[in-house]
Amino acid sequence: MSDINAKNGLAHPDDEPIEYRRRIREYYLALGYEHPYQWAHYRDVPFAPLTKPLSQCRVALITTAALYNPEAGDQGPGAVYNGAAKFYSVYEFDVRHSPDLRISHIAYDRDHTSAEDPNTYLPIAQLQSACDDGIIGELAEKGFGLPTNRSQRATCETDCPELLTRLVQQQVDAAVLVPNCPVCHQSVSLAARHIEAAGIASVVMACAKDIVEYVGVPRMLFSDFPLGNAAGKPFDELSQRATVRSALSLLQCATQPRTTVQSPQQFRADHRWKQSYSNATLLSEEEIRRRRSDFDRQKMAAKMAAREVVGQRESASSREGDDRG
Repeated sequence: MSDINAKNGLAHPDDEPIEYRRRIREYYLALGYEHPYQWAHYRDVPFAPLTKPLSQCRVALITTAALYNPEAGDQGPGAVYNGAAKFYSVYEFDVRHSPDLRISHIAYDRDHTSAEDPNTYLPIAQLQSACDDGIIGELAEKGFGLPTNRSQRATCETDCPELLTRLVQQQVDAAVLVPNCPVCHQSVSLAARHIEAAGIASVVMACAKDIVEYVGVPRMLFSDFPLGNAAGKPFDELSQRATVRSALSLLQCATQPRTTVQSPQQFRADHRWKQSYSNATLLSEEEIRRRRSDFDRQKMAAKMAAREVVGQRESASSREGDDRG
């Protein structure tokens, strides 16, 4: 059948975007969690057109990658999910000094990518190249890390306003947002909506099309790649260049919200890689039990890390109060 399709110019039946929301719901139900996650979903979408040519705009990079924490265990390429490496507040990094950002703290597609090439999720080099070629006016010196937060309320009421404040301080005209895991895609979509409502144009570079479109964003470049590769294929500079420049073009060309452009690139000719991500039907009962145990353990590690962060904040606040006193 696939040979006949190919001869007729038709796509393979598996050549369609993964339905991540459905796949994840079925996966966690299989693991024994009774209440499926409710994804954010909006009817109306804000839209802020660029107020000047892109070649004159100051553009910022927003990522869900985490600063490397040497005390949090293995965070290297191919590391297992590491809840202890999560972060819980917006942070800044200097794009000019090769920041060490990693994605071990989130559920990217570990079966089909290793995060060995940071350029697949942190497109600093290609954004700088676009600046050097005059496509954008300037790349903001500060990039921003946005927490991957299952709490939509925390994202909307805490993280998004903090991110906007920092973007305004950097005098940014537009932002490129690069998510990795499924919840990352929701978080950056909420952030894109928030900053767009304040007049800053945005484009989400995504691999989970269904999640981003379900939330509702102004602009999305969709690459049908495994999660963790929203900025292009690993160790493929041409792919990364084309992906980033397509996203930048969308910033300028979109005329209305909910504009989605799909990259023509294919991750590989064989589309069977799409079958395995969080697919409970492929797991044995023993594997399901193991994954449930691993997930509970990592969830506890993340909670402990979060408590430590809260404790540090309360301690710092107490010290500030003492100083004021």
